[in-house]
Amino acid sequence: MIHQPAKGKLLLAEPFMQDPNFKRSVVLLCEHNETGTFGFVINKITELTLNDVVVDFPDFDAPVYFGGPVQPNTLQFIYRGNEIIANSIEITEGIYWGGSFEELKDLIREGAVSSENFLFLVGYCGWDEGQLENEMQQNSWVVADANEENVFAENPHSLWNDVMKKLGKKYAVMASFPEDPIVN
Repeated sequence: MIHQPAKGKLLLAEPFMQDPNFKRSVVLLCEHNETGTFGFVINKITELTLNDVVVDFPDFDAPVYFGGPVQPNTLQFIYRGNEIIANSIEITEGIYWGGSFEELKDLIREGAVSSENFLFLVGYCGWDEGQLENEMQQNSWVVADANEENVFAENPHSLWNDVMKKLGKKYAVMASFPEDPIVN
């Protein structure tokens, strides 16, 4: 069954995509409608810390991800849980995007949240009206369901491979392709 892009779905780059921003990327779609698409790469951890990105951020040992090439000077967050931070948007059941940074800072200072429930992202991915549909027709992306297990993967470095394999035999074969076909 082929899925179509939608809010709360994952986009997986086809195995031979060479764009360094998206090579073997997994993108969580936060919005998809007639005007365009917006999401975050969720499998590329940077070497940045939160304090590298935000001055006076409380001590919170959470990784910072490369969320995408658009506005890399911005910081966003995705989280899971029952506590809903003011102004956040539900992406899919139990997974939220954004919200009040001030409320988040207070929750961190109070020890009320755990870093394992957060992804912090610099930059984002964006597609104008019809752009993603065009890329889908060119077989640039594979669509999969998002859930807490894959969005908050224990090993984000293997996420692309892990999700591809779960999509069935055809995709498991694709996941085994070398990143550089010359080195076969």
